Amino acid sequence: MASLKKDRDPNGINVHIQADFEDVFAEGYGIESVDCVWETSQECFRCSKNCCYNLLAVFCGLCMAFFWGFQFAFVAFEHVWCVTPAIRILVINCSAMQKCIGNLVGCILAPFCETCGLLFSNISIQHSGTKG
Repeated sequence: MASLKKDRDPNGINVHIQADFEDVFAEGYGIESVDCVWETSQECFRCSKNCCYNLLAVFCGLCMAFFWGFQFAFVAFEHVWCVTPAIRILVINCSAMQKCIGNLVGCILAPFCETCGLLFSNISIQHSGTKG
């Protein structure tokens, strides 16, 4: 009975590192090695790649999983307890400052600009027809 392998990359995060022999080696038209060399090379490539990956996973995988788990826990903790509250305080303070500045502009700058507009709106410029 054929065993069904579980998809360990369902979100396609590491599609870019999938490399089989055919993705790395290709003999062009008119340049071909002997079939037994080509087929043996494929097996050597696959075996060495799988053995090396499995050895690295056995010796380093658990430590790396622990390390990255710690890193993501730290980032989550940092956002929950530091970043999000700091952003919230910034939004609250900026909202208060926006109201204060809005009132200052409305009470001081707006009447000044309106007065200047009224002053300059009564100016009329007349051109005389004489040339100098």
